[in-house]
Amino acid sequence: MEPTTNHSHKSLKYFLICLLFLGFLVLIENLQNFIPRSSIPKVLLPTSQLFTVLKKGAVYSLLAVSLNLLNGFTGLFSLGQAGFMLLGAYTYAIFTVPAAKKDAVYYLFGGSAIKFSFQDLFGMIFGTTGAGGVVSLILGVLLALILAGFVAAFFAWLIGAVVLRFTSDYLAIATLGFAEIIRAIFQWQTLGPVTNGANMIKSFPTFSSFNITNASGKVILRLSTVIPFIVSIACIVFIVLLINSSYGRAFKAIREDEIAAEAMGINLAKHKRLSFCISSFFAGVGGALFAMYAANAQAKVFTSTMTYEILLIVVIGGIGSVSGSVLATFLYVASSEWWLRFLDEKVTFATAASTGRISFIIGFALVVVAGAWLLVRRENRKPETKLYKKALLLLVALLLIGWISIFTASGQTTLPLLRNGFRMVVFSVVIMIVVLFFRNGMFGDKELPAMIAQLKKKRIAKTHEESEA
Repeated sequence: MEPTTNHSHKSLKYFLICLLFLGFLVLIENLQNFIPRSSIPKVLLPTSQLFTVLKKGAVYSLLAVSLNLLNGFTGLFSLGQAGFMLLGAYTYAIFTVPAAKKDAVYYLFGGSAIKFSFQDLFGMIFGTTGAGGVVSLILGVLLALILAGFVAAFFAWLIGAVVLRFTSDYLAIATLGFAEIIRAIFQWQTLGPVTNGANMIKSFPTFSSFNITNASGKVILRLSTVIPFIVSIACIVFIVLLINSSYGRAFKAIREDEIAAEAMGINLAKHKRLSFCISSFFAGVGGALFAMYAANAQAKVFTSTMTYEILLIVVIGGIGSVSGSVLATFLYVASSEWWLRFLDEKVTFATAASTGRISFIIGFALVVVAGAWLLVRRENRKPETKLYKKALLLLVALLLIGWISIFTASGQTTLPLLRNGFRMVVFSVVIMIVVLFFRNGMFGDKELPAMIAQLKKKRIAKTHEESEA
């Protein structure tokens, strides 16, 4: 079969997988339209934490992949992601607040200096109700998202001429400084008629604005979860195509060795700036999506901590792996926002011998023992094992088992240590263990489809060897 045909088949397969996945999202978010609400598990109700994690995960996956394009594929260590997100979020918010609501949003400044919104402009052409209103909403939001990306890319282009002369740590410090300066400027009261000063901008279209309602305002079809996925998938596909193009190969060559890349005729300044601007463009789009997720835009949210959070996701997923960044994003968001949430709340069982208490003790002990055994087994397979890793792992496992043993022996019905803030302590410990034992992240610089294909080849080769034997 011709290589071009193979490529077309792969593209068609991935396209169909994406369509099926998006359809599945719409189906599970609208289950209550087909099944009585009382029969649906709580986790699948539209108000459950699952859909919050899915929306935030979709937004953060785009941010992680955009940072990976710069850090992982071009080798430029930037910490200005939060600044570009802020530019995107404010651009989106400023140009999508309907004109009728601007006086209420900017009431401290006597109204907004921007007297229109994109949705209003398209409404003058297509109408503001019915199908015309839907078209105006879609076009207005789409234009605002694209503009958010271009504003972020424009600022990246401006500062790129200066900061890209630096390398490694110096570039990181320069971009971090840019993000902090931008955050301070956007909270400046003098710019209040545009940025609303230190106050948040709200009342713009969010993901929930795309839910379809009937004449009485009741939601008949929820699309709030699938919208961020559509935008993020489209952007990530573009980034993947870029990485696999001649520009992407130039980025990777710069990452490997700048001197050798320049000797091969690659224009370092041009390609570095191009990667920086494209990464910032998608950070701006991600910032706009984040504003839609949070239903407001406020400068104080876009701190350096947000950049570190995204950088952490990139490191966990694998620097130089798009699929690793995406998978790590959802694991990170689900762990921090959902799975470990119970650690922030006091848990009290009915009695010392209640089924729930006993199940928790058994389950917790099994997870700790199994996790420690698997990680020690993994270390033993390596030719050079680090003793301190095994010692640290066993120490953590012993502490956790000791904790559950004291709880069991004392007969207490309230789990100790669980209180507000304990979730982040546990989460930090988990992150430290993951980073310590997976230096190259989950996937390293490999992609999930390639890893699956490699496993298939190994299995086929093994089967062939066994049949010959």
